[in-house]
Amino acid sequence: MHKELIKIAQDTNLFLKNFIKSQKKTELISPMSYGLFSGGKKIRSKILADIGYIFNIDYKTLIIIGSAVECIHAYSLIHDDLPCMDNDDMRRGKPSTHKKFGESTAVLAGNSLLTLAYEILSSNKLKLKDSIKLELIKKISECSGHQGIAGGQYLDLNFEHKKVSQKRIIEMEIKKTGKLFSFCCMTPLIIKQRNVREISKFANIGSEIGLLFQVADDLIDFQGSSLSAGKKTHKDEKKGKATLISLLGYKNTINYSEKLKNNILKKFRSYGDNSNKINKTIDFILNREK
Repeated sequence: MHKELIKIAQDTNLFLKNFIKSQKKTELISPMSYGLFSGGKKIRSKILADIGYIFNIDYKTLIIIGSAVECIHAYSLIHDDLPCMDNDDMRRGKPSTHKKFGESTAVLAGNSLLTLAYEILSSNKLKLKDSIKLELIKKISECSGHQGIAGGQYLDLNFEHKKVSQKRIIEMEIKKTGKLFSFCCMTPLIIKQRNVREISKFANIGSEIGLLFQVADDLIDFQGSSLSAGKKTHKDEKKGKATLISLLGYKNTINYSEKLKNNILKKFRSYGDNSNKINKTIDFILNREK
């Protein structure tokens, strides 16, 4: 599992470094690279590769698409850390992009990583039909904007210090985190040009995987150490964040996460041994150090 994560991270970073190197050098390359190559396990790319394995998608194709996903993810983290958002000074064990380069530069670097994702998906390096590329760009746009990451971040900030229902908390966490996982899960089926029903099924599975990831992240914040998390912990409670832990309590949230994990694993049973990789990744997501 760890070897596969390392290989996917290395291959993704290599593609991104070469892609950026092929472009005209500008002043924003340095802060973009700082936010993009800050470590991270590339879990989203791993999920994409795992689902791609089930449907026999070319590995290099998945790495290119995963690189676009990581650009979106990095942009969202740079913006989330800003003083006007979550105001975090540390990210993955080092100063956040805005602490290193300043707020305005961090905003512009984040914006540039967002658009870099679309450059990657529309480039000639991605050997897919134009109609499939357009569908991928459409889907990743929906998962990143007001229906996805941006909308989820808005709800996250808006819910602070408020009593929020479980349904609304889950809606927020699926938008903020789940939608990008949703894109990763539906992408192999889009490439295979499967029907809308199948694509929708895997989009929903991705949302559930993303929700599991976010719940695990909340558990780490509640119980984990700053050293292992690479960022300050116990900040959700201090900021009055609406999480399942704040609503259900720590133990009940652990129970909820175990049920969610088992429900996800059930949905892959029909794929037999081809689902071994995704099953291990889902286990890893929940059992990261808390």
